[in-house]
Amino acid sequence: MSDMTGVALQGGAALPVPGIRLASAAAGIRYSERDDVCLIELPAGATVAAVFTRNLFCAAPVVVAREHLAKDPVRYLLINSGNANAGTGDEGLRAARETCRAVAAMAGCPMSQVLPFSTGVIGEDLPIVPFQRVMPGLLNGLDEDAWEAAARAIMTTDTRPKRCSCTVQLSAGQVSLTGMAKGSGMIRPDMATMLAYVATDARVPASLLQEMLEQAVAPSFNSITVDGDTSTNDACVLMASGASGIDVEAGGTDAQRLQAGIEAVCMYLAREIVRDGEGATKLVDVCVRGARSVEDARAVAYTIAHSPLVKTALYASDPNWGRILAAVGRAGVGMDLQRIRIHLDDVCIVSNGGRDPGYREEDGQRVMDQDAFGIHVDLGEGGAEACVVTCDLSYDYVKINAEYRS
Repeated sequence: MSDMTGVALQGGAALPVPGIRLASAAAGIRYSERDDVCLIELPAGATVAAVFTRNLFCAAPVVVAREHLAKDPVRYLLINSGNANAGTGDEGLRAARETCRAVAAMAGCPMSQVLPFSTGVIGEDLPIVPFQRVMPGLLNGLDEDAWEAAARAIMTTDTRPKRCSCTVQLSAGQVSLTGMAKGSGMIRPDMATMLAYVATDARVPASLLQEMLEQAVAPSFNSITVDGDTSTNDACVLMASGASGIDVEAGGTDAQRLQAGIEAVCMYLAREIVRDGEGATKLVDVCVRGARSVEDARAVAYTIAHSPLVKTALYASDPNWGRILAAVGRAGVGMDLQRIRIHLDDVCIVSNGGRDPGYREEDGQRVMDQDAFGIHVDLGEGGAEACVVTCDLSYDYVKINAEYRS
């Protein structure tokens, strides 16, 4: 698809980005007979931006990645699945640094030019030997056309890889964007339990790239929720290889177009994370408008999205509008009940403080039977609005998380 911004989005695609090479390998850290380590190489002169979890118990690789990002230009990203290296104290920090050292020793770069990322079980020590064992193969196998394998290597409870590609027409030519993400459960803003990597071959100053990333994650990765839990390991990285030779500067039309492309990729990946929520069968947009402030709108949206009673009704395709009404009322936001209107897609279910006179159960059922729809709330108090993306809560969610360490 394309639009007036010059963005051509290909959901589910994983096209090469000139200058960015990837490789994956089966190290046996937790999973058997599947790749669980990924290496991404950036060319000299590339720029990198990143945002991380706000969980105070942030994982060791998050601590080390932040340290390294502040020191040197980034040349490599090392990602493992199956072990989060979180809640592991000083030993976890040592392990994260040793994995960077394993890359640096063979790649011939300072270890501070390597950023480590981990995802998986919390509280277990991360072994070093598996990384050392697969490192020669990773470095020898680096390839620009390896996004698909890399997207599979970073999966944990995901049922499928999540990737997206995009081309953006700029004044001096076309640039590429490709992104991949993992995430399925423990999903809540402040980066959710997710890892996401987006790359472009445009040449972008580091400060502008950071601004672009922060602007892109606000309506995408930081506006999704599966279960309300925020992980210890979340990270989103935006890379600009510069291989196209096309410069993007702040304030121009090219920056706006590239921003639109980055946001399109991030939004697609974010929605795929929720769509693949552990045991999820429904994708639901919860949009609140007419609020006094964005904070009020988000508070109402998240109260609806996190309500176990609403989420189980979604799973059952049960148009139990009373659960939505109750969630709005307990959001802690001042409101005049007579002004509130609630819709399921185009079906008005609540108006003037109660059930809408024209509402029919079969109309609500028609909407709830779909696998994707929207819950729309108008508070009638002001001009602010906010949207979050959520899913239902099924039997499988409990089963997956109860058996996660089995």
